[in-house]
Amino acid sequence: MKNINDYLHKNVLVIGLAKSGLAAAKLLHRLGATVTVNDLKATDEDPVVKELKNIGIDVIGGGHPLSLLEDFAIDVIVKNPGIPYSNPLLVLAKEKDIPIITEVELAYKISEADIIAITGSNGKTTTTTLIFEMLSEDGKQPLIAGNIGTVACEVAQKATKENVIVMELSSFQLLGTIDFKPTIGMILNIFDAHLDYHGTKEEYVFAKGKIYENQTEEDVSIVNLNDKEVCECSERSKAQKLYFSTTEVIDNGVYIFDDSIFYKDEKIVSLKDIVLPGEHNLENILAAIAAVKLRGVSNESIYKVLTTFNGVKHRLQYVDTIQGRRFYNDSKATNILATSKALSAFKTPTVLLAGGLDRGNEFDELKPFLHHVKAMILFGETAPKLERIARESGIEQIKRVDNVEKAVLTAFNVSEKEDVILLSPACASWDQYKTFEERGDIFIQAVHKLN
Repeated sequence: MKNINDYLHKNVLVIGLAKSGLAAAKLLHRLGATVTVNDLKATDEDPVVKELKNIGIDVIGGGHPLSLLEDFAIDVIVKNPGIPYSNPLLVLAKEKDIPIITEVELAYKISEADIIAITGSNGKTTTTTLIFEMLSEDGKQPLIAGNIGTVACEVAQKATKENVIVMELSSFQLLGTIDFKPTIGMILNIFDAHLDYHGTKEEYVFAKGKIYENQTEEDVSIVNLNDKEVCECSERSKAQKLYFSTTEVIDNGVYIFDDSIFYKDEKIVSLKDIVLPGEHNLENILAAIAAVKLRGVSNESIYKVLTTFNGVKHRLQYVDTIQGRRFYNDSKATNILATSKALSAFKTPTVLLAGGLDRGNEFDELKPFLHHVKAMILFGETAPKLERIARESGIEQIKRVDNVEKAVLTAFNVSEKEDVILLSPACASWDQYKTFEERGDIFIQAVHKLN
């Protein structure tokens, strides 16, 4: 890691502990900052709090007192990405012109390794994983970090010039960057999302566009040619542009032609050989190929990954084939858009398992994607709403069950050989399960019990 002096003798306030706050606090302490941590739920009995206090970091819990900015001369704030800027402490900080960053900014400043940064409304984790797998297959020593579950500033501390960090970034993380500049940056797509956090779509798009903002002529911006807002964001970048498209042939880019994927004039793989399901995943694959070709990865390594990679866990993940039924776990589909994309991935008769937390919305937008759904197995708070949509769509087999485990057995009993059985809830999990991961794991376990 680079031994920087940016935070030496600076007073830094870290707001929000969790994994990223803990890592940021410890790193800043290592860099010579005077660190104070503020976390709503922190208590003196918490082992993490004890750990921080043992190395000289003060931890203040029980709220976000404005006195933190009045009693201390704070030079910079590092906030947990999930804490909104409407938080009164952050509002006051903005009034005082105190810089507010996320730990991603710290990761960039200390990293000796180049960074490939990936953002977008959908497909970030799949694309990040594909890039990591392709680089690994080719012996490029990649590290994976960011929104995918590994704290970026922890990974950056271990990285050397021999590595490359593949970093998944959310709009929350990007909004808290100032100097962050990836060697390769990409926006996969932009849809309406997280407007409860950002307030407006313009603010959301602005946050996404920060991935390009500081790039120079020595860097590369990978751009989805089929997404108007992504193209507009790329205008903020001075970097070289490398485009990808599922509909147009691009002389200097990645595209589909003659049922194959090409990079410039090189054929990489036939579409029929790719095992990752879904037309929406083609954009993710094209973007991944663009990134790794820039890093010198061989076509052989790309081909091997694309002909073996079944998907990221809980994201349209192939689970098993039992008596001719193919089971897919898409528990990460916590909204209508994600479930629509999952349904579009299949052309064969499908049994859809759906339902979960009721956030007040209806599900009429699903109707155009239900034409090949032969049965719906529904659970959770939204089961009545989804049943209405199923009936209005002419689906004859509609079953309500108590939970995901019962849904699997019911789906198996109403299905036939060659059917797809798809868990894609279109809802958050919190009415019955702590996380979408827990919901997906229960689905997987229930499938394996059928053997």
